[in-house]
Parts: sequence; structure tokens; C-alpha cells
Amino acid sequence: MESSDVELDLERSVQAVLRELSAHAPALHSNQGMWRWSLHKKVERDPSRSPALVRILLRELEKAESQELRHVIIPLLHTLMYVLTKATGIAEELYRRTYAFCMRLLTLPAPYCTVALDCAIRLKTETAVPGTLYQRLVIAEQNLPSELYPYQERVFLFVDPELVSPSVCSALLLEIQAAQEQQTPEACMRHVVSHALQAALGEACHTGALQRKLQASPRRALERYFHAVVAAVEQMASEPSPSREGHLERLEEIYCSLLGPAAAARGRYGGHDALQDRPPSIPLPSPYITFHLWTDEEQLWKELVLFLRPRSQLRLSADLEALDLQGLLPDRESARASVLSTDSGIERDLPWGADEPPAPSSPEMEHAGLRRKGGIKKRAWPLDILMLSSWDGPPGLHRRTGRPSGDGELLPGVSRLHTARVLVLGDDRMLGRLAQAYHSLRKRETQKFCLTPRLSLQLYYIPVLAPEKPAASGQPELGELATFLGRADPWYGSTVNTLCPAIHKLAAMPPSLDSSRTVDPFILDVITYYVRMGTQPIYFQIYTVKIFFSDLSQDPAEDIFLTELKVKIQDSKLPKDGFSPRRRGVAEGPGAELSICYQKALLSHRAQEVTVSLRATGLVLKALPASDIEVSGPTHCPVTDYTCLNVSVTEVVKTSNLAGRSFSMVTNTFRTADIRIQSQDQRLLTLLLDKDSRRTFRDVVRFEVAPCPEPCSGTQKSKALWVSSHQQEMERTTAKPKPLLMPINTFSGIVQ
Repeated sequence: MESSDVELDLERSVQAVLRELSAHAPALHSNQGMWRWSLHKKVERDPSRSPALVRILLRELEKAESQELRHVIIPLLHTLMYVLTKATGIAEELYRRTYAFCMRLLTLPAPYCTVALDCAIRLKTETAVPGTLYQRLVIAEQNLPSELYPYQERVFLFVDPELVSPSVCSALLLEIQAAQEQQTPEACMRHVVSHALQAALGEACHTGALQRKLQASPRRALERYFHAVVAAVEQMASEPSPSREGHLERLEEIYCSLLGPAAAARGRYGGHDALQDRPPSIPLPSPYITFHLWTDEEQLWKELVLFLRPRSQLRLSADLEALDLQGLLPDRESARASVLSTDSGIERDLPWGADEPPAPSSPEMEHAGLRRKGGIKKRAWPLDILMLSSWDGPPGLHRRTGRPSGDGELLPGVSRLHTARVLVLGDDRMLGRLAQAYHSLRKRETQKFCLTPRLSLQLYYIPVLAPEKPAASGQPELGELATFLGRADPWYGSTVNTLCPAIHKLAAMPPSLDSSRTVDPFILDVITYYVRMGTQPIYFQIYTVKIFFSDLSQDPAEDIFLTELKVKIQDSKLPKDGFSPRRRGVAEGPGAELSICYQKALLSHRAQEVTVSLRATGLVLKALPASDIEVSGPTHCPVTDYTCLNVSVTEVVKTSNLAGRSFSMVTNTFRTADIRIQSQDQRLLTLLLDKDSRRTFRDVVRFEVAPCPEPCSGTQKSKALWVSSHQQEMERTTAKPKPLLMPINTFSGIVQ
């Protein structure tokens, strides 16, 4: 195919992606989500198309900038960066144009400046040292051993077997296993060496002969070449002013040691054979994914601990034990022996050497049961470490590129070398379960500060409907949170939300027993693209509910929810000597008499409490707005503030006429930050959290809902030794507890 035909074919594919993102064009439901995948597949099958695709994408980005078509900037920029990560032979001029474009985006508001900053820093390193992004990505995702780049990543795919059908689980597991059977550590090392040499040497690299040489090399020789290439790339990338010429010289030496001076000279002066007209493709392996059926409430915690402390790496375990000895564990602090002091406490009154403990074998130690001991100097940890607002730090532009996001040093001398990408599949019920696990993790960290200093936790979500939910129309309905993410980030809606029907189609297909047949795993490729490029989180408020039952001997229950709390009126009634007797003058009718007390949500955040009594047949508390229009008015919450509940009450209105009494239903809606509801008559309530029938509470007479605060414990207060007791008392009375927000990663965050 001629170059003009190649560019025309790529241009048509890029325009199809743009039409899919256009709000004016009708959505192409049959091909939605396929255009980006097919575009990357064309370049993967023929790497020589990469420079042409980079030029086309860069031209469309500059056009969108001049015409202020901002809705296509982030999708095109992610597509361009994904191509640049895998491609070789890209001219330095294209890198510089892309870098200049990202720098111009820094003047735009978030999320454009946030995504542009992340891309600009990565481009600066890739321009000076080609192949750095590919090498670091493969080393981290495949957990290849490297002292110069010790970062490790893992994707944890969690599926609830009670919510997702067995056919879907088996289809996903087979696709993941089929892809990872070919991704051995030796194959990944060969890919890293080949890509680094081809990216640096360009046309002078005889890729076919290089790959044949690496294929024939034994494991020990392959590891030697791999570590030599990694050292050359990382040492040059870590320099303040990396030199592309110096990098080229070092990789030429490795290339000559592989193929010999004669073969290297032939490649340098253009002695190619016919097979070198099209360089062989160097694939980018999919990340290491572990598949988990979520059956245990503590399963997420256990898997993260095993990832952080594998049995084969005792060094990490020893480091954690040393970390515990620095005062991070409360049981270690409280285990010291009591000490009795019999002196005045004035230093000049002490005898010489009294503050030094005697030797263990001395007579003083043998006979003295209690002795004076020097003061214990405890390490004072800053409050922002003890009360973390999120595991990945505050959202914004504070991100070091070239390493997994959220690494940095949370504690002095302790690096975050591990990144856990937790991907959950399911509907809103699965997200409610994820919120419970996330809250439990944060609560554990307040008691044992173990995972947070070393682990960066990233959360991802792919909607998959339960099999009992049929599609009412041609397109299946998505859950509330997936629909909201698709509205907030159109690229998420086009790329991730379209996986739901594709996963069910894969489950309906008969399994292929021929492992030698090469297939293009569409679902696995989209998952890989999502966990690699989805770096911008959207934070969701977790709400806590305290529940009081009709049985006074039963203790109140506490739980949390993320998306919805539904209240139904039970048919059963309280006995006459129950919790709340029926008031006089209350007419019998459908529903129950409820007392509702809530804090009205205002833009000024001023406290305004409202108390109403009404008869209702039910009510629903939703944490997400139904549409963007509902949050745009002057009396409602701003579009970026999701700390208010949307309450819908089905009120019973009684009317009297000549025919007698009649009742009609009216739905009232309001917004609040917290709410308290109590049944005023003998009717009992049933609560359903996050649409999950397993989380149902019956025989409820009263419940309270409020934003879930950050978990805290007494150990954190005892460690704040640098604050005086008076200051602690002032903070206890004036400080407002931080709300617990759960991040879900998307491609751009919230696009205004």
C-alpha cells in the first residue's frame, strides 16, 4: 500500500473516532468503541504507519485548539500518547511539536492542564531518551527485576460471582489466560531490548537479525543484555540534561556486542535484505492481571498484602518490620516496661552517669527490679500523613511522571514502589461492595500503618449487567454510576461503557480450544488501554447510615452506601407497647407517618435545618444527580460538589369530597447533606443499600444518614505529640471531620 493510501486509510479511522465523540452526530451504536481499537491495531500490525498516524493526530489536535473544540482534545491526546509509547522511528520534530502543544494546554482549566502536564513531562524524557516509556511500562507491569527501576504494578480484576454470570467469568478468565501464556519473562526481556535498540538506532538497527539473536540466546545471556539496556536508558534519563548522542553511543556498543561489528556496520550503512523492508512488530505486552472471585469481605486487603509482601522477597518484609519499630504500630509503643523515678528530676542533682543503664550482667541489673531510664524520644509524624485524604495524595498537578502515578515518598526513606490497580466488574451493587472494602482498608490503616506508605491504590470500574436484567431497548441500560461517569468523561463513555455488550457477546461465544490460533482480544485490549491511560480520578462521597430497630434489645447497626438508599414501608406494625406509639389524630391510609429532619444543601454552605412531618409510601436517597441539568440551577449544588444527597419522597396527599376520602401520591424532591428519619406511627421501615438485596435491614424505626468521615483512631491522636494539649482541645471542638471520598479513575476526570 502506497504512503498516500496509508495516510488516507488512517485519516478515515481518525475521522470516525471524531464523529463518535461529536455531540451533534448520532451515535454509531454498532461500532461504538471499536474505532479507537481498530486504529491502534492497524499501527500494531504495521509499525511503519506510526509516523503517519502521529502526524494526523497532531494535526487534528492543533485544529481542535484553533477552533476551540475542547471535547476532542483529551481523547486525541490519549490516543497520540498511546501510539508514541509503542512506536519507534518517530522524528524528533514530531516529539517537539507534541511537547509544545501540551505546554500551550497548561493555560486551560482542569482537566486539560492536568492531562497536558502529565503528557509533557513524559514527552520531555522520551524525546531525549527514546524508548524510555515503553521500557518502564513493561518492567513495572511484568514485574521484571531491575535495581535501577524497582517499580511494580499489578491489575487485580474482581468479579462477584453472585452478580456476574459464570459464563462471563469463564470467558474473561480464558481471554486473560490465553494472552498471558505468551508473555513469559524471557519474551518481555526480548521485547525491551529490541524496542530500546530500534528506538535509538532507527533504520540502522537490523531488527530481524536482532530478534533472531535474542531468540537463540540463553536465559543468562538474555538477562545480561536486558540489564545493560535498562542501565543505559535509566542512567541517561536520570541525568539533568540527557544527551541523545551519548545515549546512542551506549546502545550502539550493546548492539555491536549482540550482532558483532560486521553485522552492525552493514546495518549502519544500509545493507538490508528484503525482509527488512517492513520491520517486524514489537508488541507491547498486556499488564499482568490476576482474576479474583470476590467471596470474602477481607479478600481485597489480603491480596494487597500478598502483593506488597510476597514470600519470595524477604527484603520487603524486613523493611516493613523495621517500619513498625519506628513507632507506627500502637502495640509496639505500649509494650515498654514501667519505670519508677526516685530523684528530684533536676539534672544537676543526678549523680554522674545515672542516666546510663547498667550492663545486663552487672549486679545493679540483677538486684534492681525498677530503675531509672532515660526519656524515650518518639518520632512525631505530620498530621497529613496520619490523616490521609486519599492513598494517591491530593488531586491536582502534583504527579511525577516517568514513574507510576502516586509514587513519591510518603514517609522519609520509604518509597512507594508498588501500584495496585483494582478493577471491578459489575453493577452498582458491586460498587457498594467496593466502597465497603475501601472503607475497611482505610480503617485498618489507622490501626496499623502498613500499606499506605508503600502502595499506590488505583480504582477502576467497568459496568457489567447482571444476567437477569434484560435489555429493554436495543442498548442495555447501565448503572447509575457508569452513566454518570460517561456524562462526566465522554471518552470513558465511548471506550469503557461500550464493553458491557461486548463482554456478553464474548460469553455467548463457544470457547476456542485451539491455543495456537492468533486472535485479537478486544476486551483485554480495552481493559489494558483503560488501566494505562485512565489516570484522572473522580471522587465520590461515601455515606454512613446508623440504623435503630424496633427491638430495643438489639444494638443499632452502622453501614455505608455509595449510590442509593431505598426505604420501603413494611406491612407489619409495632405492638402497642412498641418503640413509638401511634399519635392521636393520625388518619389511617397508605404509607407511614414520617418525621424528617435534614440539613438543607445551600451554595453558601450555611446551616439551615428543616423539620417536616408527612405521610409517605417510600423514599429514595441518591448520591448522584440524575442529569447535568439538575445540578446547574442557582439553588442547587454545583456540578463539582457531590456531597449532597438527592432525596425523593413519595408523599400521600389526603383529599375529602362528597364521595368520601381519597388519597393521591405526589413526589417531592430536595437536596441535603445529612438527614434523620423516624417513623411516627406503628409502621416499620425496610432499608435497601446500593440496590443489593444482601444488604437489607428490616424492622427499622429510625435511621440517620451523613457523609462518612475519614476513619480515625486513638493511635493517631497519641502520635501528635508536637501539639500541646490546649491546641488539641481547640482542634477537637472546631475542626470539621474530613469526608471519606472514593476515587474512580477515568481518562480526564470531570470535563466541564
